[in-house]
Parts: sequence; structure tokens; C-alpha cells
Amino acid sequence: MLQYNGYNIRVIENKDNDQVCAVIKGVFYELGLPLVGTAYADKDTLSMYEAYQDPRSIYYVVEKEGSIFGGCGIKQLSGTHENICELQKFYFHKSLRGKGLGKYLLKLCLDFAKEVKYDVCYLESTSALKTSHHLYKIFGFENLNGPMGDTCHHNCDVHMTKKLQ
Repeated sequence: MLQYNGYNIRVIENKDNDQVCAVIKGVFYELGLPLVGTAYADKDTLSMYEAYQDPRSIYYVVEKEGSIFGGCGIKQLSGTHENICELQKFYFHKSLRGKGLGKYLLKLCLDFAKEVKYDVCYLESTSALKTSHHLYKIFGFENLNGPMGDTCHHNCDVHMTKKLQ
């Protein structure tokens, strides 16, 4: 377990599923994001622990005193056999934002992706999440003209990649 700014950062455990799902769905309600064609409707959102059990995937949670406040993960991009991972389900409760934990978690995820030898990291987002887009740019992500893979996120209108090697 790692610590940053008074919070524990660790790999997701089975007992975390309900809390992680609540954080993800809570951000959608808070910001009025589309519920269809986004991570909100993914079956994985209900069973995050199970979704990240492949050796080339990981999901980190941010917790304090037994409560989960956010998380972010890396997983093989669905719908492609290329060596591309996807940065997934990067959501923070509003009380966690602005404390530097996003940068910390993003670096952890990208370091993991390099460690398991992915060539490229892909992500999808929506225009409404401009603060996160700024963070991605700082880390070297570049905009694409359209989606990659088969994520079923037709309401995500921002697509970005970063070369890892």
C-alpha cells in the first residue's frame, strides 16, 4: 500500500466493488454526464475487482479510513489485438479533487502499463471533463480524431493516446 497526501493508494480488492461503483456513478450524477454509452453503463462498473484480474491489468483505489474516494485503472483495449492498453474508470469524488492524487494515480497507471510492456495507452473522455484533459496533456497524451477499439462508449467525444515505449 502506498500513501499520498493522507490517503492510501492500493490495488482494488473484492470488498471494494460497491464503493467504487458508487463513486463512479456519483460523478456521473454530480456532473450531469450521459449515463448511456459511457462507463456508467459498463457491466464492469458493477464488478470492478473481477474486471481487473488479468496480469496485464490493474485498478488502483484511493481510500481513507475504510472509505473509497476514487480510482483509476489500466486494461487491454477491448476490440483490438494490438498491444494497446486503455486508461479506464478514472473517477474521483469531489472531495478528492485538487489534492494532487490524480497526477499520482495517473503516473502509477502509466508506470504499470510500461512495466507490463504495452506500447500505447488510449483513453476516452467527454468534453465536459476539461480539467482531466489538461492533466492528460501534461502527461503527453495527444488527441485523436476518433475512437479506437470497441469500448461501446459512443457518448465519449474525446479520444487520446500516448506512446509508452
